[in-house]
Amino acid sequence: MHKKESINHIGLCYVKDRRKPLFLAGLCSLIMAAVYQLYGVSWEPFLYGWVLCLAAGAAAAAVDFCGYRKRHRYLQRMQREAAGSIWEFPRPHSLEEADYIELLERIWEERENFQMMARQERQETIDYFTLWMHQVKTPIAAMGLILQEQDTTQSRELQAELFKTEQYVEMALTYLKLGDGAADYVFQKLSLEDVVRQAVRNYSSLFILKKIKLELGKLDCEVVSDEKWLIFVMGQLLSNALKYTNKGSISIYLQGDKTLVIQDTGIGIAPEDLPRIWEKGFTGYNGRKHTCATGIGLYLCRRILKELSHRIAMESQPGVGTKVIIDLNSG
Repeated sequence: MHKKESINHIGLCYVKDRRKPLFLAGLCSLIMAAVYQLYGVSWEPFLYGWVLCLAAGAAAAAVDFCGYRKRHRYLQRMQREAAGSIWEFPRPHSLEEADYIELLERIWEERENFQMMARQERQETIDYFTLWMHQVKTPIAAMGLILQEQDTTQSRELQAELFKTEQYVEMALTYLKLGDGAADYVFQKLSLEDVVRQAVRNYSSLFILKKIKLELGKLDCEVVSDEKWLIFVMGQLLSNALKYTNKGSISIYLQGDKTLVIQDTGIGIAPEDLPRIWEKGFTGYNGRKHTCATGIGLYLCRRILKELSHRIAMESQPGVGTKVIIDLNSG
C-alpha cells in the first residue's frame, strides 16, 4: 500500500512538473480540431492521427516517468544514507539542471575549503594548548617541590591549590581533544580496584587536608574500558565530591555486579538543578554560591562515559549528600 501511494505521489509530482508540455499538447490538439471543423474535413483522419500521437506520447511519457522516478529514488537514497559526494549526482537532463548542479559543486567546494581551514585552525589551537600545558607543568612541579620542603599548614594548603590548578589545565586540554574528536581510546580488561585506587591516590593530599574520611568497599571485579579516560572521569567525580564536602566521608563501593557508586556527605544538589547537571556550562545553585564551578566537569564525564559505552546517573538531596552511579557492565 505504501509503495502504491509513493508511486501515486511521484506521478502527481511528475504531472505537475510536466504541466507545460502537457498543456501545450492539449492546446495543439484543440487547435487542430478547430481547423478540421472550420474546413469541414472528415473527423476520421484527425481521430486516427490523434490516437497515434496519443499512443506515441503515452509511450514516451512512460519512459520519461521511469527515468524521473529512478532519479528521484536515487536522490532520496543519497539523502537517507548521507553518502556520496556532489559529483555522484545523476547526469543532468537539461541546461537548468546542469546549472543547479554546477552551483551545488561551487557551494560544496566552498564548504570543503571552509571546513579544512576550520580544522587547521582548531588543530593549531590544540597544538598551542598542548605545548602550553607541558610548559606550565614545569613551574607547577617546581612550586610543588618548593612547597614540599616547607611542611606547614599553609604550604599544604598551597599544595592542594596547586594540584587543583594542574587538574584544571588537564581538564581544559581534555575538553579541546573531545571537541576535536581526537580522543584515543584503548579498550582492555581492567581491575576496577586498581583504577579506583590510582584515582584516589591522585587526590590523597586533598583528603588529608580537608580531613575527609575515605571508605573503600570491595571492588574486586574486572571491567572493559579505557584506563586513562576512566581514571580522568573518576578524578573529576572525586574532585566534585571533595569540593562540596566539608565534613564526613566519601564512600566508593560496588552496587550489584559492575555498578560503581561514589557517595559523599556533602551539601547535595538542589532538586531543580539535578536534571541539568550534565549540560555544558551549567553550574546551578552550588556553582553560583561557591563561584568555583566551571560547568564543564560533569559534562566531560558523561560524554567520555558515553564514548566508553558506560552510563552514569546521579542522586542527591540538599544537606544529605550526593550519590554518583556508574554502570560499567557495557563496554
